[in-house]
This record gives sequence, C-alpha cells and structure tokens, in this order.
Amino acid sequence: MAQSFNFADLTPDLILDAIEDTGIRVDSGLLALNSYENRVYQFQDEDRTRYVVKFYRPQRWSNEQIQEEHDYALELVEHEIPLAAPLVINDKTLHHYQDYAFALFPSVGGRQFEVDNLDQLEWMGRFIGRMHAVGSRQQFAQRDAFSIETHLSEPLDQLQSSLLIPAHLHEAFFTILKQVVTLASNHYQEALGNVTQGQQIRLHGDCHPGNILWRDGPTFVDLDDCRNGPAVQDLWMMLSGDRQQQLLQLDTLVGAYEEFYEFDHAQLKLIEPLRAMRMVHYMAWLEKRWQDPAFPRAFPWFAEDKYWEQQILSLKEQFSSLQEPALSLMP
Repeated sequence: MAQSFNFADLTPDLILDAIEDTGIRVDSGLLALNSYENRVYQFQDEDRTRYVVKFYRPQRWSNEQIQEEHDYALELVEHEIPLAAPLVINDKTLHHYQDYAFALFPSVGGRQFEVDNLDQLEWMGRFIGRMHAVGSRQQFAQRDAFSIETHLSEPLDQLQSSLLIPAHLHEAFFTILKQVVTLASNHYQEALGNVTQGQQIRLHGDCHPGNILWRDGPTFVDLDDCRNGPAVQDLWMMLSGDRQQQLLQLDTLVGAYEEFYEFDHAQLKLIEPLRAMRMVHYMAWLEKRWQDPAFPRAFPWFAEDKYWEQQILSLKEQFSSLQEPALSLMP
C-alpha cells in the first residue's frame, strides 16, 4: 500500500494506464485540477468527451467508505439532484490500479455561485432541502460523523505535536485555542442535545461555495467529505457579511429549504460551534498533510509567523462569537 502522503508514484504514465484499464482511451493531455487532498485531472477521450479522474489519497478512506460516498451520490442523482456523480464503468464506480483507488466523473462546468445573491441562495436552499430529504432516509454506516472528537479534540492533539508553530507564539496560540476548543465543545454538546428532529443525517459535509458550480442553476461537486451530521452544517457556510446580512441570507435559505425538508431551528445554535470546528480542523489538516510536497508549495504562508499571528486574532474573534446570542429566525 502506498504511504499516506506519497503521490510520488502517481506518474502521468500510471494515470494513463489506470484510465485505459477501464476501457476509456485518453486522447488529450492531463489537466491538473485544484485539489490537494486527492489528485484530480481532466482529460478528453477519443470521442472528445471530457472526463475528470480522481485518485484518492491512500489510507485516508477505506474502500467501503469511498463506495458509500459513491452510492450516496448515485442515490441523489436518481432523485434528480444536480450532482457530479461517479460514472458506472464495467458495473462499478470504484476502480483500482496498482496501489491507487480512483473514480471517473463527467466533466461539468460553471462559475462559483454568488453568496450575496438572494435568488441563487433561494435555489441553494431548495436543492439542499431536497438533498437532505434523501440523506435523512438512512445514515452512513462506514463514514465518520461530525463530532467533538474528530473536529476539535484530535485536531488539538495534532497541533500540540506540531513543530511548525513558532516557539515564541506557543503560549498565546494554545491559550486561546484551548479556550475556543473548550467553549465550542460545550456549546456543540449542549445545542445538539436540544435538537429533536434529524440530529444526524447524511450530509454533503463540505458545502462551501467552491464546491458548487453555477450554470442555469447549481451543480454540487465533491462529496469527498460527506458524513453524518446536523443539517445546518450544509447551510452555514453560505452565510457572509454582518449579522443582519446573515439573518437575511439565513431566512432566504431556510424558507426555501423547508419547501422540501423540515428544519429544526434549534440547530441554529450549532453554527458558531461548527465554525470553530472548521477553523481548528483546517489548521490541523494543513499540519497533518505538510509531509506531502504539494502542501508547502500551495500553502507557503502556513509556516510563517504572520499566519499564526493571524490565527491568534481569528481565534479570539471566534471565542467572542461563541459568547454572543445565536442567530435566530421566527419558526
């Protein structure tokens, strides 16, 4: 099995051989797409059909976890939810070549949707509501759920073992980080305990603007981080601006969402804990992946003092946000 951080063996020849092993003949160069966790390339076959091939990071997900992602994607497509789902080739979606697992997808185009466009937000609310109506029918059996352990405790341990954080910033950084982790953990556990409807459903999991393409409506891409969790996780990353702007956006999203799936307003108290979880998890993810040569090239600022100074300020702001009243809409 290839090492977790080693894509060095994934040469262009190996990629071409893997694709052609499925019966598809490549008739163009390989265009690397913006992905760091996996390796993703666009290409064209002999019939001038464009595809995307994704090679999964070894040892991150098991074959069963990847297959569960694929099955969920196909289930969503069956319910006419616009999603770039893996292609069924030779009666399967997950393929293997040497040490790598990979999948082929249709190439879809579009622009990033506009988070400050209320018409587009209304579209998104409807489609996420439809997605959750399907996702709520059962839970993932193999994939992880959003939890304090996976998104706060384990990332904190990862950062505490890091050699990348400047020594002179250690005390300031870890003091505020631990305060955020403690407060976010308490708020998340308390808020989740008050959620009565659909506590854990199958989610997109990483439903941010970069994973939504817009062309005559939205198309969801990249279910790589799908997992069980609270429904609001797929909504809060679309909020931007000050509190009043976020309330207007949230009202638009939830109003459209509830045309297809009931929203438990108690979940609004999860937004700031989830935001804290994403912040902490992201820092730990970069630290964990630093052995992959692609990461220092793509994120050179991660090892600079200025980045960690900014994180201290951002964590202080988040600590303050965690102490403010949660966003609230009239149910």
